[in-house]
Amino acid sequence: MQPLNELEEGIHRLEAARDREQDPLKRADLTQSIDEFKRRRDNFLDVMYARLGPWEKVLVARAPKRPYALDYINSIFGEFVELEGDRRFGADHAIVGGCAMLEGRPCIVVGHQKGRNIQERQYRNFGMAKPEGYRKAIRLFEMADRFGLPVMTFIDTPAADPGVESESRGISEAIAASMLKMFELSVPTIAVVIGEGGSGGAIGIGCASRVLMQEHAIYSVIPPEGCAAILWRMPERGPEAARALRLTAQSALEFGLVDEIVTEPKGGSDRQPIEAAGLVKDAILANLSQISKLRPSEIKEQRYAKFRQMGVFESVG
Repeated sequence: MQPLNELEEGIHRLEAARDREQDPLKRADLTQSIDEFKRRRDNFLDVMYARLGPWEKVLVARAPKRPYALDYINSIFGEFVELEGDRRFGADHAIVGGCAMLEGRPCIVVGHQKGRNIQERQYRNFGMAKPEGYRKAIRLFEMADRFGLPVMTFIDTPAADPGVESESRGISEAIAASMLKMFELSVPTIAVVIGEGGSGGAIGIGCASRVLMQEHAIYSVIPPEGCAAILWRMPERGPEAARALRLTAQSALEFGLVDEIVTEPKGGSDRQPIEAAGLVKDAILANLSQISKLRPSEIKEQRYAKFRQMGVFESVG
């Protein structure tokens, strides 16, 4: 995005020059120039993000500076206490979770966590959880149900870990058990797709009463490159696969896979993470207020009905 980078660099240079300038008239001229550059930048962002295709959405969802689960947890919730381990095998750092406070209300939060640099990415296994990660989530879901605490999950993973060790420890069973546990919960549950919502790794913590999705996030059965490798033996055809997968938030809402699209700030969440967290928080609070009015039996019934109607189509002619 060379034009955008040039505009940003121009703004920074002008701001630095204004800060050094002592003459009030020259400072006023520099301020006027800065405002003009910012106007051009905002117009560029409006046009660029209005035209994003499926593959461009994939790139935005994977942006290195895009907020991750812990960023949202630390911005939205207070008194977060992370709990580790599944009490069966060990600790998984690709899924984080624990107790927190949301506007004075205790709750449970769970989310996929990626890393910013190579060390963190290895530590977090690139956000791909192993069986013990989903069993940790199950442990937290059970705690929520026992104490009547609402559950919020943040989805951001390319997929569950596909390695031999994960298969040997039952990754498929762990994901299925996590899904089943979420369906059994009698407390309000809200899931937010904040980046990549990939395959069973996403749905393992995504069976919620309300599923929200950020405007530039993606939700798909498989990453585009993996889809292209299977269909055409050509991972480089990922952009073509992205179009076929219908993985954007707009498509997910159209198909009834999510309940609401959460608007992102101008230029995406990676440009204005604090504002993005505020928008996500407002959406969570609004939906939590609605679900909390229901009886426990109604919460379970509505969640069940919501997912049962997915993928039901009628043929005409």
